[in-house]
Amino acid sequence: MPVRFHLNHTDRNTRARAGTLETPHGTVQTPLFMPVGTQAALKALHPALAEQIDAQIILANTYHLFLQPGCAVVARLGGLHPFMGWSRPILTDSGGFQVFSLPNKEISEQGVEFIDEKNAKSVFMGPEESIHAQNDLGADIIMAFDECIPYPATHEYAAKSVERTLRWAARSLSAHQNSTTQALFGIVQGSVYPDLRQRSAEELVKMNFPGYAVGGVSVGEGHDLMKKAVEYSVPFLPEKKVRYLMGVGHPEDILEAVERGMDIFDCIIPTFLARSGVFFTTTGKVRINKKSYRKDRYPIDTQCQCPTCTRFSRAYLHHLYTVDEPLGKTLGTIHNIHFYMNMMKQMREAILKNRFTQFKQQFLQHLNSFRADTKGN
Repeated sequence: MPVRFHLNHTDRNTRARAGTLETPHGTVQTPLFMPVGTQAALKALHPALAEQIDAQIILANTYHLFLQPGCAVVARLGGLHPFMGWSRPILTDSGGFQVFSLPNKEISEQGVEFIDEKNAKSVFMGPEESIHAQNDLGADIIMAFDECIPYPATHEYAAKSVERTLRWAARSLSAHQNSTTQALFGIVQGSVYPDLRQRSAEELVKMNFPGYAVGGVSVGEGHDLMKKAVEYSVPFLPEKKVRYLMGVGHPEDILEAVERGMDIFDCIIPTFLARSGVFFTTTGKVRINKKSYRKDRYPIDTQCQCPTCTRFSRAYLHHLYTVDEPLGKTLGTIHNIHFYMNMMKQMREAILKNRFTQFKQQFLQHLNSFRADTKGN
């Protein structure tokens, strides 16, 4: 089997888990956050710097690479790892989320037809096309092609979508050609309906995937319903297989999902906000474009040991963003990814000590205190 998950410990008071995930390109520790390299690159960041701040897995986007440069091109160049100069594990999504967010798409039992916005040409993607593309890309973990429906959706439509996604999951398994080197994960759907989440999870488990994702979140349902979607899914997933919550990246959301038994996460939030000059700190967010930072000699976060905080001041970063110097985006991205990696490391340590609840409370207390102090600024 290309991946092996070892459940090291479950917090005594919650469902929070600490695990070890073995992949062909290295072993990683969970809970885990994956930075997103949509176009086979972490925007503004050299892979060596990503390794230095301990990014364990990078997510790349099948939909975008399918269109440019083409997955067959990447395959001829040796696959994603040499193509993007990244030696550690990679996960590719199926492209389903991006495809189903497009306007004027046509969904059929075979798959989805859509228009490539760059050249106005018609493109088709179904389970077979998605899996063959991911086989070409060569990531350690790949995802079954699923229908990711928006929120809100009626129970009737969500039920039909779950059945289609289950059929597509079976087709994804049949199409998968590299089962000894790439782990194919199934994706639980069902919107916010408990019966549909249960059916989706139970039927996927029968297919015996090496790992399972909870999808259909971060589509407009909000924080509380995201928690419900996890609660409706987790009890029906195998305890000794890894669980991936797709597209969730706010620290508060990650904490709630870890508490409910999820293991790995991905989102563009830390890198996207870094390029906008918004940095995560142990006391909340810092917006570096504020005039109050123009002469501030302190680092972004006085408690942070990332390469940005140990060398540069808020005043310097304020200057870089003010003049739109690309180095600012690089330094901000370094800091935000380091913040997430450190947050997950501390979370794991708390789980191993049966102190996850205390960690969560302290983290949120600092965050809420910062928000109260800066309200209206």
